[in-house]
Amino acid sequence: MPTYIMKSTLTPEGVQTVKNNPQRILEVNREVEQLGAKVIAQWATLGAVDFVSIVEAPDEGTMARVSLELGSRGTGRYETMAAIPVEQFVESL
Repeated sequence: MPTYIMKSTLTPEGVQTVKNNPQRILEVNREVEQLGAKVIAQWATLGAVDFVSIVEAPDEGTMARVSLELGSRGTGRYETMAAIPVEQFVESL
């Protein structure tokens, strides 16, 4: 299944939401599954990006829907990148 790297940065509203309800992060991961993708790993990070997630989705359309749905809430900004295994990348050259 295709893998994507999603970088998430909380808005001030998102920071307040997480502060008041830290479990919301896990709830969002379950919502991602309802949209057809799956968070397979996730890290909270220090610096310009608040979270880095590894997400599997069947196709780019599903991942676009996930990004759009999450972004439409106004609690975070998202950057998603397709991840190609190095072996597959080398074989394609």
